[in-house]
Amino acid sequence: MSRHSGCLLVFQLLGLYILYTTATTKGNPWENEYRLSEHVLPELYDLLIYPNLNNGTFSGSVEVTLNVTAPCDYITLHHKGLIIENSVLSEKQGSINLVKNAFDYPQNEFWVVRLTEIINPGIYSLKLDFSGSLTGDIVGFYKSTYKDISGESRNIATTKFEPTYARRAFPCFDEPSFKAKYNVSLVRPSSGNYIALSNMNQVSESANSPGPGLTTVQFATSVPMSTYLVCFIVCDFDHLPPIKSKSGFDVSVYARGDQIQKMEYAQQIAVSTINYYIDYFGIDYSLPKLDLIAIPDFVSGAMENWGLITFRETSILYDPNFSSTSNHLGVTLTTNHELAHMWFGDLVTMKWWDDLWLNEGFATFMACKGSAHNHPDWDMDTVFLIDELIDALALDSTLSSHPIVKHVSHPDQITEIFDRISYAKGASVIRMLEGFMGVENFRQGVMAYLKTFQFKNAETNDLWTHLQEFSVGVNIQHVMDTWTRQMGYPILTVTQAGDTITMTQQRFTTDNNATYDPNESAYKYKWDVPVTYFTSENKNSTLNWLMAEQPSLSIKIGNAQWYKLNWHFMGFYRVKYPLEHWTTLTNVLNNDIKAMDAADRANLLDDVFNLAESGHLDYSVALSLTSFLRKEDHMVVWALAASNLLAIDSHLRLTPTYSNYRRYLRKLITPHFSDSLWSFPPDATFLQKSQQVRMIGLGCRVGVPACLDKAKQLFTDWLQNNGPKPHVEIRNVVYYYGIAESGEDEWDKVWTLYLAESDPQEKVRLRSALCAVKEPWILARLIERAKNEDYVRSQDYFILLSSIASNPVGNGLLWDWVRANWQYLVDRFTLNNRMFGRLLPSVVGTYSTDVKLKEVETFLEQNPDVGAGGAGRKSAVEAIKLNIRWLEKHLPSLTAWLETQ
Repeated sequence: MSRHSGCLLVFQLLGLYILYTTATTKGNPWENEYRLSEHVLPELYDLLIYPNLNNGTFSGSVEVTLNVTAPCDYITLHHKGLIIENSVLSEKQGSINLVKNAFDYPQNEFWVVRLTEIINPGIYSLKLDFSGSLTGDIVGFYKSTYKDISGESRNIATTKFEPTYARRAFPCFDEPSFKAKYNVSLVRPSSGNYIALSNMNQVSESANSPGPGLTTVQFATSVPMSTYLVCFIVCDFDHLPPIKSKSGFDVSVYARGDQIQKMEYAQQIAVSTINYYIDYFGIDYSLPKLDLIAIPDFVSGAMENWGLITFRETSILYDPNFSSTSNHLGVTLTTNHELAHMWFGDLVTMKWWDDLWLNEGFATFMACKGSAHNHPDWDMDTVFLIDELIDALALDSTLSSHPIVKHVSHPDQITEIFDRISYAKGASVIRMLEGFMGVENFRQGVMAYLKTFQFKNAETNDLWTHLQEFSVGVNIQHVMDTWTRQMGYPILTVTQAGDTITMTQQRFTTDNNATYDPNESAYKYKWDVPVTYFTSENKNSTLNWLMAEQPSLSIKIGNAQWYKLNWHFMGFYRVKYPLEHWTTLTNVLNNDIKAMDAADRANLLDDVFNLAESGHLDYSVALSLTSFLRKEDHMVVWALAASNLLAIDSHLRLTPTYSNYRRYLRKLITPHFSDSLWSFPPDATFLQKSQQVRMIGLGCRVGVPACLDKAKQLFTDWLQNNGPKPHVEIRNVVYYYGIAESGEDEWDKVWTLYLAESDPQEKVRLRSALCAVKEPWILARLIERAKNEDYVRSQDYFILLSSIASNPVGNGLLWDWVRANWQYLVDRFTLNNRMFGRLLPSVVGTYSTDVKLKEVETFLEQNPDVGAGGAGRKSAVEAIKLNIRWLEKHLPSLTAWLETQ
């Protein structure tokens, strides 16, 4: 190569470098940052906000006291969708405006304030005037509409700020680490019985301010808190008389007038639970009052705004005449979950959303403790297995899962991790942690953590540090990092030689032939496993450790005839016993079902079916174990049995083997049916009622004739013959299967009843039933009607679509509709909506052919924008691939086994 050609190449490379760096690096610093500066710290917000309920707009002003800790020539804060008219920055006691110009940078949801000079560290005041819209999404600051008892439409203004929606209501430093105090002033109409509520108590109000017919309400200065916990509401709701807590603060409840009496239970539970948490955590509640309010339009189940907890109506209203045992449980758990956040999340907040599980995992875990305190007879530890543990195990065995501690940056990523891994797996590993630490040691560690970080922010390692102070012989961080910083969990494979059992570990995946790189995890997909076990000779739990770096663990079991690992289903792992030991355990339970408790029986069922699904065992082993179910009457065992049996039902639905499988299921379930199953005496316990409802639902689901006939009879007696409504416990089943066995006339009557119904829980039952009809053209009509928010609120829209998707008649219809109307969904809900992001798996997750897989992949290629649906897309495709492989792997052997039954 000549010297000239070498120089030419250098210039060419230099030119390419300049082009590349110009294309990939932007010139202004705020263009390359998702996060705000750590050197500009908000200390106090003086916020005035005026919602106009007539025209659906709001306006306001905010003065933020800033502590600037390093020289800077610009300031960024968050906003989205606001019109910001004035930006003034001055020294706290000064009058000179230091702003050169200010502008929107929507890519990062920033408001950028450029300064006339580099300012020195000190205290400054930033003043902004802004306005926005109350209409559109039901996040941020928004309008909710309901009809009062006279049928008149009424408007309220309310908020939902978590995770990144405070910026839609007022310009702010919208990251959880920027805790600040708030002086909130809220404008309400002076007439119409409107009230104003916020996190703190009202201290004054000014009539005819800011104009005639308006009143400005001032609230006390708050404690330091994160932006996502701020809340303000203008509404015309009623309230019940407040109840004093043990610490002397008022607990109040609010709801629309015709529903307020249904808040009495939640108020009683709140007082009971808040008193229990004060004792448990050893730290008093931090605010002067606590309000709970039911919102007609609410995107989540509830939101833990400090001092003013907002709920979806179905999550908090309770009336024994309209609420089933399932509703009773749901209201209790949701209320207690949000109350736990007053400590985990509000008092101590994660530094960044990577550690969301510190909020949600703990609140989920503590909700069961609080509910057990409220209702000792509910057996909440086994309820936890149904509601949390098995969901987490199922999701975390897929390759599309994620670690509990997951790095996120963009708002779409943040909203996406509000999922069952953060909640259910987070709670499950906390339960396991408490199990091996001991209940009191664990509580002492939690108390120390909360006391150290109250009114501050923390990270996961901070929790481990304080738990370590009360742990003997276990390195908490070493153990828990393996559970929180990598996805998945282990399967323990057991071998036996004489009186010694030996176990090894490997990652458990739904398909044991799945390929992955162990090096993608810093822990190589190995875990520090707390191995608990008991035997026929010693029913007490014994703890041993199989550490990540340890090749195996051996245990002596003496003369025991049988043994079981994972006592009480406390561990987040699965166990594969030798084949002959599965036979032994099957015989043990057939001979004496009380040889182990319900949680352990449920654990065996869940393990054996998941081992079969993954290919570690033949399904004949799992189905043979179900023989003990003929004697089984515990809710948790049947819940896990039903979950696994219906998973097979879904796989086989489109195969010739399906009829034999349904026959097997009916044979298994029919002996549990009698007329008494449909009766609910007044003294029936929570567990008894739950088990009855579960068996009725399962029987109708698999087509037990006696079940379907009874449901249709009760439906007809009510709808056609003007008879009494079915018992509240079985309305879901009766409505659903009544519609499924009926036609257009019955559907139209139920539609009319649905539109007229005012009770939120009864409305949910009727709406679910409307999705069960077997006439596709009626379902098509329902899909179109659902676009009208007078018929289906936005909060319920994706629930309705998922219900239609679960109807075999409606699934293909809905899949075609979703593809044809994708842009409508994007425009209405935006890709940032996490409920929208979860739609795809609910529609296509049961598909099991290459043709359908290609359809889905083509659709995703044509619509590449992910938003908050990245995880949903991955799980949808993975589910279809797993379904295809499941049929290839298991259909022949299942067909052969069923033919012998």
